[in-house]
Amino acid sequence: MIRIVFIGFGNVNYHLCSTLYNMSNVSVNQIYNRNKVEIKSVLKSIPVTSQLSKIEEADIYIIGIPDDVVGSFSETLPFKNRLVVHTSGGVAMEVLSKQNRSGVFYPLQTFSKERVVDFKEIPICVEAENASDLKLLKTLGETISEKVVEINSEERAKLHLAAVFVNNFVNHLYRVGHEITSENNLQFDLLQPLIAETARKIETLTPSEAQTGPAKRNDLKTIEKHLHLLKDSSHKELYQQLTQAIQKTYGKKL
Repeated sequence: MIRIVFIGFGNVNYHLCSTLYNMSNVSVNQIYNRNKVEIKSVLKSIPVTSQLSKIEEADIYIIGIPDDVVGSFSETLPFKNRLVVHTSGGVAMEVLSKQNRSGVFYPLQTFSKERVVDFKEIPICVEAENASDLKLLKTLGETISEKVVEINSEERAKLHLAAVFVNNFVNHLYRVGHEITSENNLQFDLLQPLIAETARKIETLTPSEAQTGPAKRNDLKTIEKHLHLLKDSSHKELYQQLTQAIQKTYGKKL
């Protein structure tokens, strides 16, 4: 039985906790959170504390707090020589306090509390200072996911950078599309089949092979028409930058 204490209860730890709670080889012993948290009914039996001094003993302590404070917070933990891991894609394992054994348990996915996710499909990236801790993290990862990979901090930072492009930046573009349709009394859901097909394409094609559109075709009349429609919009510069980036990639110019 792998005993877990969750430290912090943001989106990532919430989803990890909800999933691991149902695993037969895992015991979620406690949740620590500095502020009061609302625990849904199925998890209400898990003890909760807001006092560092009352954190229970466990095999793995999973820190899920903002990236900038992971290192400094880990220095405040009132115990030594236990396995403490964080869940961040962009934070090196080395920022964790040396008073405990360090590791990383990074689920490569975007999390929102109101969205249910299937951890079987989520890659789990693990890292640890020693072999026995790495084996334990792999075992924990394989409990919930079909893809567990060992990735060091330098590799994970680059993977996280790529993730920001394909997730956060792409979602911002969805927001721009939503704004354009809303301002013009059009339904955003008309774009949803296009969004879904764009995502499905790269299951069988590389992104380069899947690229289409006026910038790829060097369709200057369409590009100029779009720029005219955006003449008073803050999105005009973004359109130009993305168009130029695509044209540069495929050897075409405005």
